[in-house]
Amino acid sequence: MTPAIIASVETMLKRWKGKEGKEIEVYQEFRLLTSEVISRTAFGSNYLEGEKIFAMLNKLSIIMGRNLFNTKIPLSSKLWKPADLLESEELAKEIKDCVIKIVRKREDKACKTFYWTGHDTVNALLAWVLLLFAIHGDWQEKARREVIDIFGNQNPHPESIAKLKTMTMIIYETLRLYGATNGLPRKVAREVQVGKLVMPANIDLLIARAALHHDPQLWGDDVHLFKPERFAEGIAKATNYNAAAFFPFGLGPRFCV
Repeated sequence: MTPAIIASVETMLKRWKGKEGKEIEVYQEFRLLTSEVISRTAFGSNYLEGEKIFAMLNKLSIIMGRNLFNTKIPLSSKLWKPADLLESEELAKEIKDCVIKIVRKREDKACKTFYWTGHDTVNALLAWVLLLFAIHGDWQEKARREVIDIFGNQNPHPESIAKLKTMTMIIYETLRLYGATNGLPRKVAREVQVGKLVMPANIDLLIARAALHHDPQLWGDDVHLFKPERFAEGIAKATNYNAAAFFPFGLGPRFCV
């Protein structure tokens, strides 16, 4: 996977060199980058097919977003389907057909799973990190110095990426302040009591990630400040060993790796 990432980043940087002195929309640039990386690693030679799937996934996510909190009347979809539902069903079918086609083309039958959520979250994370580097030049310099000390002029290699302590702190703090998801949806399987609150079975919950990540009782009065050093001794120490205080990618058995 590392060579595919390096090749994709080099392609992006070459494109940027042709835009010196011009404004770059980095969010869109990183959207293209993450799409390319996942397309290369998940689809191999089927890169263009992967791009087509991501375009459809993007359209599908927009439809889902604008209908997320709509009230649904039971059985109504069997009598009448709104335009968004019809379009989303058609997109879902096209996506499924494309993926099946790609899987059948792979000789080893081991087509890697691609994640739309992974594409979207990494894209947002990269954009926020770049913005924070522009604001906090001291941390930008610390990160640059660390990368040069570890890799020199060589391309990154997997066995040394884990040594990037400063970059890890910066990534954690960025995820804490500007996580890619607003909350963690869960369904109550059976009646359960949490403190004084009794939650019946079969209700949907949305755990507000932003509220916990910006809670001064958990993080201190400087909770709204960008301070990567709070993660200098790891996540456990930063959260005072409270596992639910920091969950940028979820918790429990459905934790997103």
